Amino acid sequence: MPVTDKDVLYEDNHLIAVKKRAGDIVQIDETGDEPLDEQVKKYLAIKYNKPNSAFLGVVHRLDRPVSGVILFAKTSKALERMNAVFKNREVKKTYWAVVRNKPAKPSGTLIHWLIKNPQKNVVTPYNTEVPGSQRCELSYKLIGELDGYYLIEVDPLTGRSHQIRVQLSTMGCPIVGDNKYGYPRGSRKGSICLHARRLQFIHPVKKEPVNIFAKLPGDGFWEKFENF
Repeated sequence: MPVTDKDVLYEDNHLIAVKKRAGDIVQIDETGDEPLDEQVKKYLAIKYNKPNSAFLGVVHRLDRPVSGVILFAKTSKALERMNAVFKNREVKKTYWAVVRNKPAKPSGTLIHWLIKNPQKNVVTPYNTEVPGSQRCELSYKLIGELDGYYLIEVDPLTGRSHQIRVQLSTMGCPIVGDNKYGYPRGSRKGSICLHARRLQFIHPVKKEPVNIFAKLPGDGFWEKFENF
């Protein structure tokens, strides 16, 4: 589906944030499916009458089965500055995840070392550093329960591939629908119950606080947790 005004969560002369649907890929991959960055380029080209396309830089990524806030840069200057913001960990990322197993502790910090197998697109966690591993850290807290499902808010300090998915699974709480990391069955929609809820940072050009928020998907299940 093409990007429309309804999908735009934030926009100024430098940045644009849209609501990513579960199943969208952020950038081109081996599937050949049209990526989200191309969809946003088309949206901007039409909106601002730029027949030769518009510049769009990918600032960060979300896994294909994940929904929520995704941010792009509209200028090369903004891309460079936002890359620095993410590299220096000057952005607060908040995710919501639904799990079936109640966490043993209502809140905590998880630290692991991850190694990714690019051929299988699977990440393996370790409790101590091993050769070739990357350190990852997140904090979490249990914020709600509904019909035997538990809602967890996650604040990752690092931004490793599949980090939240594999760390929650290692804790004994695989994300609903994420059969790659321990949930008994996958979703027929190709989605998992992990949502990029909020991005907060200081605008790299305006030097003003930016707080971008995405509502939960309206899929008959997720939106039941909206008011937690």
